[in-house]
Amino acid sequence: MKRRKFLRNSSTVAAGIVSAPILASYKEMPQTEKADNAPVLPIAICTWDFGNATAKAWEVLEKGGTALDAVHQGVMVEENDINNSTVGNGGRPDRDGNVTLDACIMDKDGNCGAVLAIQNIANPISVARKVMEETPHVMLAGKGAEQFAYEQGFEKTNLLTEESKQAWEEWKKTSKYKPIINIENHDTIGMLAIDADGDIAGACTTSGMAYKMAGRVGDSPIIGAGLFVDNEVGGATATGVGEEVVRTVGSFLIVELMRQGKSPQEACEEGVKRIIAKNKDKQDFQIGFIAINKKGETGGYCIHPGFTYRTYTKEGHVNNPSDSYLKS
Repeated sequence: MKRRKFLRNSSTVAAGIVSAPILASYKEMPQTEKADNAPVLPIAICTWDFGNATAKAWEVLEKGGTALDAVHQGVMVEENDINNSTVGNGGRPDRDGNVTLDACIMDKDGNCGAVLAIQNIANPISVARKVMEETPHVMLAGKGAEQFAYEQGFEKTNLLTEESKQAWEEWKKTSKYKPIINIENHDTIGMLAIDADGDIAGACTTSGMAYKMAGRVGDSPIIGAGLFVDNEVGGATATGVGEEVVRTVGSFLIVELMRQGKSPQEACEEGVKRIIAKNKDKQDFQIGFIAINKKGETGGYCIHPGFTYRTYTKEGHVNNPSDSYLKS
């Protein structure tokens, strides 16, 4: 027998001898041991107590839908809720009385799209997805984003409800501009999901700070700041005073910390501490982060008590109080 053929045949026999007991031991392994590293699937998580949004996302996931469709349809629930004055239709205007919206979305492959300071369009998250899927760009802003939306078939909508208009008229009497902690004029909804295939996606949408300067854009539509997803690692999203999240590229930072081995909770805590380190003498603002890793583990952390985040899994639908850097 030729030496090459002998070696090949010997290797095959040896592999068979070795593989049999290995396979047998695997079959005998307790289910808990085999499942230790298995992700909890599917799962949806969002900032704040937006239970209707996570319920919609879960509905998509439970039917076998993708994480991308889940986060898209989930945050749209809040965009369409005119009683939510911080997101989408009915959002509070800037100081000139114009409702301007920001949104971004990111899929499992790292594709992303965003719209900034768009007016007259009720669902900016849908436009952001069109930017991702139909253009060579990542971001469209202002009038350009609005024109693109019309070209894609979106209808022009008056986003300033009577309630928001009256609140703006009342604000103009003093014109004081100061975000109030947890009486949020910036309740951004950021959402992350893992689907049955183990793929992660994220979305973020907001009307931004009430009575902001015209043209102001926070972290919400900025990939890496308000939202970031890496399908090999996990995802993160933010809410609160966006300027401070932008300064630390907060969501990207949290995902990278998870890549280095930190849990979602540990990574969120470190993300907040980085912001605190840049604002040692100024802590009168709120920031909240949430994160999820590939295993389906979640975390949330904020500066001041009061921030919560929703999770929806097969185990239940829960509003989770977040731990905070500063205590009551």
